[in-house]
Amino acid sequence: MGAETSFARDLSDYSEMLQELEQIAQIVEQRLEQHETRGRTLTLKVKFSDYQQLTRSKTMLAPISELDTIFEIAKTLFESIDLENRSIRLLGISLSNLDNAKQLQAIQLPLFQNRNIIF
Repeated sequence: MGAETSFARDLSDYSEMLQELEQIAQIVEQRLEQHETRGRTLTLKVKFSDYQQLTRSKTMLAPISELDTIFEIAKTLFESIDLENRSIRLLGISLSNLDNAKQLQAIQLPLFQNRNIIF
């Protein structure tokens, strides 16, 4: 579950990039809330003006769905990318390894039953 934005003009200002990243994180949070789910793996997608694309991901021990957490992880991943003299055409954030709150637990039924013995 995620969101991404392609920009009408390539972004080259770092603070503008972070502002867009935060807006994308807000969209992701809203979608998670709508579907009553959380995710453990956050993936950041960055496409540069030369169409080179990079992804960075981080898997958390516990599922996340809060805006602050999503944005902080995405920001940390974003800061690990070398942006020197490069402009950005697209930014995206997605969460996978979803933990659906509505999801029912599957129950394994026995194949055979013989009186009170379950095989």
